Amino acid sequence: YTANMSLDVTQILLSAQSADGSIRKHAEESLKQFQEQNLPGFLLSLSSELANNEKPEESRRLAGLILKNALDAKEQHRKSELFQRWLALDSGVKAQIKALLLQTLSSPVASARSTSSQVIAKIAGIEIPQKQWPELIGSLLSNIHQVQPNVKQATLETLGYLCEEVSPEAVDQDQVNKILTAVVQGMNASEGNSEVRLAATRALYNALGFAQVNFSNDMERDYIMRVVCEATQSPEVKIRQAAFECLVAISSTYYDKLATYMQDIFNITAKAVRGDEESVALQAIEFWSSICDEEIDILDEYSSEFTADSDVPCYYFIKQALPALVPMLLETLLKQEEDQDLDEGAWNLAMAGGTCLGLVARTVGDDVVPLVMPFVEENITKPEWRQREAATYAFGSILEGPSADKLAPLVNVALNFMLSALLKDPNNHVKDTTAWTLGRIFEFLHGSALETAPVITAENCQQILTVLLQSMKDVPNVAEKACGALYFLAQGYVDAGSASPLAPFFQDIIQSLIVTSHREDAGESRLRTAAYETLNEVVRCSTEETAPIVLQLIPVIMMELHQTLEAGKLSTDEREKRSDLQGLLCGCLQVIIQKLGGMESTKFAFLQYADQMMDLFLRVFACRNATVHEEAMLAIGALAYAAGSNFAKYMAQFYQYLEMGLQNFEEYQVCAITVGVVGDLCRALEDKILPYCDGIMTQLLKDLSSNQLHRSVKPPIFSCFGDIALAIGENFEKYLIYAMPMLQSAADLSAHATAADEEMLDYTNQLRNGILEAYSGILQGFKGSPKMQLLMPYAPHILQFLDALHNGKDMDDSVMKTAIGVLGDLADTLGVHAGPLINQSTSSKEFLDECLSSDDPLVKESADWARIAITRAVSG
Repeated sequence: YTANMSLDVTQILLSAQSADGSIRKHAEESLKQFQEQNLPGFLLSLSSELANNEKPEESRRLAGLILKNALDAKEQHRKSELFQRWLALDSGVKAQIKALLLQTLSSPVASARSTSSQVIAKIAGIEIPQKQWPELIGSLLSNIHQVQPNVKQATLETLGYLCEEVSPEAVDQDQVNKILTAVVQGMNASEGNSEVRLAATRALYNALGFAQVNFSNDMERDYIMRVVCEATQSPEVKIRQAAFECLVAISSTYYDKLATYMQDIFNITAKAVRGDEESVALQAIEFWSSICDEEIDILDEYSSEFTADSDVPCYYFIKQALPALVPMLLETLLKQEEDQDLDEGAWNLAMAGGTCLGLVARTVGDDVVPLVMPFVEENITKPEWRQREAATYAFGSILEGPSADKLAPLVNVALNFMLSALLKDPNNHVKDTTAWTLGRIFEFLHGSALETAPVITAENCQQILTVLLQSMKDVPNVAEKACGALYFLAQGYVDAGSASPLAPFFQDIIQSLIVTSHREDAGESRLRTAAYETLNEVVRCSTEETAPIVLQLIPVIMMELHQTLEAGKLSTDEREKRSDLQGLLCGCLQVIIQKLGGMESTKFAFLQYADQMMDLFLRVFACRNATVHEEAMLAIGALAYAAGSNFAKYMAQFYQYLEMGLQNFEEYQVCAITVGVVGDLCRALEDKILPYCDGIMTQLLKDLSSNQLHRSVKPPIFSCFGDIALAIGENFEKYLIYAMPMLQSAADLSAHATAADEEMLDYTNQLRNGILEAYSGILQGFKGSPKMQLLMPYAPHILQFLDALHNGKDMDDSVMKTAIGVLGDLADTLGVHAGPLINQSTSSKEFLDECLSSDDPLVKESADWARIAITRAVSG
């Protein structure tokens, strides 16, 4: 077979792109077979194909693509397999492949050069961190001095991709300097070839993360900034756009180094926003949005007690630029597109400007108001729709950030005007934005947390509702925004207690939302989804008084869910729509279950429907769709919680679906939610869950030892061990030999994890919390049982874990609360047996004192309880 492998690769690659399905399938089979039987030969022949200028462009492009996919994958587990596979290849073969790839960089065919750049970078991403291919960067840099522009262009593109694939630590500063020099020279206006200049500008974008040292040096930084700013003035639109993209990246990576350049940057962004093509102007606005993001973060850190992090001072760039920045943004609001409200992915100058204005308002607060209000007042009544819409958008954009004291008087004046515009304005755009602005008024200036006199009163509530319900009959994009406004109106009353001003209109509101969800055109502008999300929010804010109306909603929603299950043969598109609807209906039932199951007055009446609901949910599982499974699973969890031990009668039927959920590695959210539902079942059924525990524990242990399961599911699995132990008490005995070693090894890993970034630290703390919740549940489960002695061998390790956490100093409050709780559980369950161990533990005393004096009331409460338990154990 190998001899036959000169088998026409070109022809197979072309056939694999054939319009004829059977030819395509046959070619894909041949490629798969070749790869499995002779990987080195396969990769070599693909590289030769890519490097051969005689071959057709299509076969070369696919050859490069297959090479790239043989080196990298999205899925972490698969990615590391491919890395290992490449590293294990014969070094002679690897050298040949690399030589062919480098040779392709000088091909006259642009797509071959570009594909080759990407493959070289993928190999570099594997090898450079392993200290292999040390000569790569040098040989790329020597290409830069070649005469042919296409070689230069391809080399710069390769350097850009390389910076994307390799992390800065893996490349030494001397090489970084050379790469940056080559890239910045390629960006220079003196570079005659615009393809080269574009490739260099895009490469700089990827290389910025490598430039820490260079940005700390004034001369080098000045030079880089000058070249970037000059590139924003290039005659080529693509270069201008790429240069602004570099400025956006610099604004977040090197915020603290920008002060001396801000005046110049303002001038070039203003020029671009006012006169350049949209793709460039959008990036120029993005620069200011990015500066807002940085300053919002820094100012947030200033205001939170935890100031250790804000080592970057705020330079108040936005505050200084306000008088010029706001007028520039207001001008963009008048550049709307005719049909932007109908296109979900629409993004244009007016939308970018409004978004930026909203960020400016969050950055500077009250100072933005006097700069925007004259524009609003001047344009809100103009005959031209663009001016009315822009004025409304400007007003809506500044409602988050400034103080309620500053905004309330303006909103009180504006409210009646807006309500009337929502019904009477002849233009759809204006109505769409008006409904959005009303939603923002209700979101930010309404609710129990506000200090000022309320904007929404019992007097105007009826008028507001009348207008919103009327507006829900308008065209879909306006109706969707009206639903959104009603959502925030309801949300503001969630804590209103018994006297909610919505109560008299409750029936009408629910009726209107159901009617809206049934509209023929409810599929447009996400209207159906918005109607259900709003219905859910209205149910959440219902009270004892309105609960009977919610009760009447159950048969209505159940009937709709029943109808979706009766549908016959459907096309793929119809199936998709049906699944969306089933997901929405299950979500709605879940909210109703939580609401009515939690109220004593309705609980009994509500549970009359439990059998029918459960029946529907089980039928939903028969439809293969992950989102629907998540929603049904959550609803069942809520039902179990409400039904308590009565839920046991459904377990025999439900168990197979529970197991299916726990086995669902691919759709890991389904798996995570199912693990949560196991917790709900434990709390509802207590020891009645015992018959199912073997199966559940087996599956959870399998999940933990699988390296294919997404890491985010592991912390909840550990806390689920705790839930099970609490539910079945000493019966957990037979699982100890499996569960404890897993907990111990995870505990060791998580105690000594050095978190590289915020995200990793968050995950580590979730993991610690999960492990501690498991220990806590197991300890409490054995309390008062003669079998508690079985836990003694594990006690020293648990204490070591607590010591390690305490010494690591990077716990968040929730971990601290659980950790001190575990110390208390240990003392409480093991009593005098634990006393000597706790006395020997190096830091338990310090840790307890720290928690007792914590500002966090939950930590303190947990510590007070632990102190009592420990005192008993130690003095006993």
